Amino acid sequence: MNRTSQGARDTAPSHDGRPLSEDRYRRGTRRTGAEPLAASWEPTGHRRRKRRRGVKGLIAGYGWRIYAIPVLLVLTALVVLDTAAPSTIAGGETNPADPGTGASAPPTTTGPPEATEKPPVEIDLKNFPTAQLPDGPKFSEQGAGTFAVIPGTTQPAGTGGKLYRYAIAIEDGVEPADYNGDREAFARTVDGILADPRSWIGTGQVTMQRVDAEPVDFTVSLTTTSTTHAMCGFQIQFESSCWHNLSKRVVINTARWVRGGKVYGSDLSAYRTYAINHEVGHVLKNPHEGCKENGKAAPVMMQQSFGVANDYVAQLNSVDSSNRYAVEANGLVCTPNPFPVAPQ
Repeated sequence: MNRTSQGARDTAPSHDGRPLSEDRYRRGTRRTGAEPLAASWEPTGHRRRKRRRGVKGLIAGYGWRIYAIPVLLVLTALVVLDTAAPSTIAGGETNPADPGTGASAPPTTTGPPEATEKPPVEIDLKNFPTAQLPDGPKFSEQGAGTFAVIPGTTQPAGTGGKLYRYAIAIEDGVEPADYNGDREAFARTVDGILADPRSWIGTGQVTMQRVDAEPVDFTVSLTTTSTTHAMCGFQIQFESSCWHNLSKRVVINTARWVRGGKVYGSDLSAYRTYAINHEVGHVLKNPHEGCKENGKAAPVMMQQSFGVANDYVAQLNSVDSSNRYAVEANGLVCTPNPFPVAPQ
């Protein structure tokens, strides 16, 4: 058998007269068994299209998916807004994370807070030295011993009984800061206390009227501590106010007016109400009293500037001959009370 050399096969003519070496790479022709595979870089039936630009190009390239993109963007924005907005409860009211404030919960913070709350400390009314003057602003300690009446009058307050005419004055030398720089405001405070139906007019036995000229039954006087000590005495070594019968003055100690009393805590307004009602009670010839029932409101005539525990107040009074037997040491402890008449 004669074998044709490789070279002869490569140069043999094809049926159309071209060499096999060319014919076997022509598209659509059949490869002979001895011929290698031929790969085309341009598949049959496809032509390279010219790439479109702009919106038409995007549509041609991505089809229906191009319409889904803006829809997805809108849905994402709605989800973000719904997450950030507070939820609501029935009736359309906001359901905040912090009930009662209407505010959402604050973001979580790290590290210790820069400032923390300081709630008031509960005072042991029985054993704590409640006669001590509370901490607070400075007050006038030295005055001239003379007083200036604040002009002004009121209509009678009360439903009957004896009419008491009173004036209001401030000692010369009392610093304006002790009455917030407003003499008329100090006078209005006193007027408001004495015209309160829970004060002495509420008994139906007295009527109160402010005047600024004689005759007067008593004068409510804001007084420096040194003058207070001179008029009221200082046997009990704690600041207090008093009724000075000889001068017909309700002596209100600046130390107490500015700082109040321990048993009243931070309620300065309530303490001032107590101080006025207590001393005016002496004008009406009421003596000191002790706690009557454990846990109940103290009588306004109890020495609440010192405390509301009978044992403690009795101990303080042991050095004061005028009050030595005013309170019995019987273990009773009351709660602070600034009024002589129980609210109706």
